[in-house]
Amino acid sequence: MRNPIAIIGKTAFSLVQSVSDVLSLFATTLWWVVIGPFKRKAASGDSIVNQMVFAGVQSLLIVFFISLFTGIVIAMQSAYQLKTLGAVIYVAPMVSISVARELGPVFTALIVTGRVGSAITAELGTMKVSEQIEALETMALNPVRFLVVPRFLALLIMLPCLTVISDFVGILGGLIVGVFNLQLNPYRYLSFSFEFMTAKDVWTGLAKSVVFSAIISIIACYVGLGTRGGAEGVGKATTLSVVISFILIVVFDCILTGLFYFSNV
Repeated sequence: MRNPIAIIGKTAFSLVQSVSDVLSLFATTLWWVVIGPFKRKAASGDSIVNQMVFAGVQSLLIVFFISLFTGIVIAMQSAYQLKTLGAVIYVAPMVSISVARELGPVFTALIVTGRVGSAITAELGTMKVSEQIEALETMALNPVRFLVVPRFLALLIMLPCLTVISDFVGILGGLIVGVFNLQLNPYRYLSFSFEFMTAKDVWTGLAKSVVFSAIISIIACYVGLGTRGGAEGVGKATTLSVVISFILIVVFDCILTGLFYFSNV
């Protein structure tokens, strides 16, 4: 039997090394985004636009439907409880605030992770196992500059935009239930929705989406660039990327929620 202390030490060392490598990739990406363009051309504009279309525009349909039905479900569940208190109208602010603070940014990030993050990992992993990454390095081209930065910027721009759309669609889902099931006046429902919602509810959700976009892009690129083992390795890397991103999104959502709402930030 292997020494359990040795196993724990090796696992801890591997974890610390992986975290260090991820932070190094993040720092290098930020350098090319902020400082690099003043030194040299950091990335192709067409590449960034293509990534934005893939990450944002092509994700609109699934974000729309999931956000719509999420708003509907929240409204129905909360109405079931609030009816007993004679306060059905408060379904409106409950839906709008919960969507803006939590469900909008988190659900959108999870959707983008499953669709875009997995695709990024599979694409970069395929390039890695087919030695296309080494070909770039042989030509003195920085893989971070040409492969990571466009994807990072695309998600950094498009995920907050998708989050805003998700917020409005979630409120629309609640409105549908309020008007057609609870027989509430549409104007009164919307006025209650935005009367109780504050600017902090909106910008904290957007701040979370920015953090989530960095997590999704950096983890997907890091795992993709570290892929080994041919086609089987690409599949494993894609699964690993999605799992890690899911966990980190939930963990950072908890941290940011505590920071924003329990520390007077």
